[in-house]
Amino acid sequence: MRRRQLLAWGLLGVCLAFLLNLTGCQGQSSPVGGPSRLVIGLVSYDTGAASVDAYTPLKDYLSEALAAQIELEPVFNEIRAVEQIQAQAWDLAFAPAGLAAIAVEDAQYIPLFPLQGSPNQRSVLVVPTDSTAESLSDLANEVIALGEPGSATGYYLPLYDLYGLTFAEIRFAPTPKTVLAWVAQGDVAAGALSEEDYQQYRNEFGANALRVLHESRTINNGAVLLSPAIDRNQQRLIEDAMQAAPASVASDAGYIANAAPPTFDQLIQLVDKVRPLEDRVREQPAVLTVPGEAAAAEEPEL
Repeated sequence: MRRRQLLAWGLLGVCLAFLLNLTGCQGQSSPVGGPSRLVIGLVSYDTGAASVDAYTPLKDYLSEALAAQIELEPVFNEIRAVEQIQAQAWDLAFAPAGLAAIAVEDAQYIPLFPLQGSPNQRSVLVVPTDSTAESLSDLANEVIALGEPGSATGYYLPLYDLYGLTFAEIRFAPTPKTVLAWVAQGDVAAGALSEEDYQQYRNEFGANALRVLHESRTINNGAVLLSPAIDRNQQRLIEDAMQAAPASVASDAGYIANAAPPTFDQLIQLVDKVRPLEDRVREQPAVLTVPGEAAAAEEPEL
């Protein structure tokens, strides 16, 4: 009799242990309707691992908050980023303004939060301090440097402002720092990049080696974007989790959790105006007019 009681108690203990383990496993499952996996795309330029490290607290936080597998996928120039956006390979993207405009217009990504930094971004065209150029027209028939397609401040804004001019060659730099290096070394007569990047890197090339020849119009900063492939319920869960993130997590990742997302309508219009020039920018000479228009045509109206 006692043996039977002991056996019964033993079986009860095993059952209880099994139930407790099952409950624990359920506690680690995704929220109802939540994503099981998220890929977060980053444009990290030449900061490499340091840039990815800044997003690790967000990765760990979302992994716990959503009970999902979170993957960080850095790319090192806008061309690769545009490819990933157009393929909707990223569920979330931390996108500079130009990439954000393309993502919204071409791939229907949804802005969730603004990125940190100045809300008014601009492009600058930089020349050596001793350059004789005083206006954009003085750069005609010279070799200049732009950023990669996809960059608002390195590519689309300067192309818009340079409309109507002809250049001996346009070179494309993989990073803003490379633009400044080419200008400082005399490889190009002028180079385009964001005002923010210019201020960050200019002193690495000598305190008085470079100057700004031209400033563009201002545009909104970039945004955290959500893929249209994410359904509405999952969007709500992701957005709520990112809004509720500790301030240090949001700050490290570089987004503003309590602000409305920016709009990109004006930048999208500008990109659409510039796109007809893209077939010509790699020609030598590079004639920045739409085929059929006079070479001295004024910039397209926006």
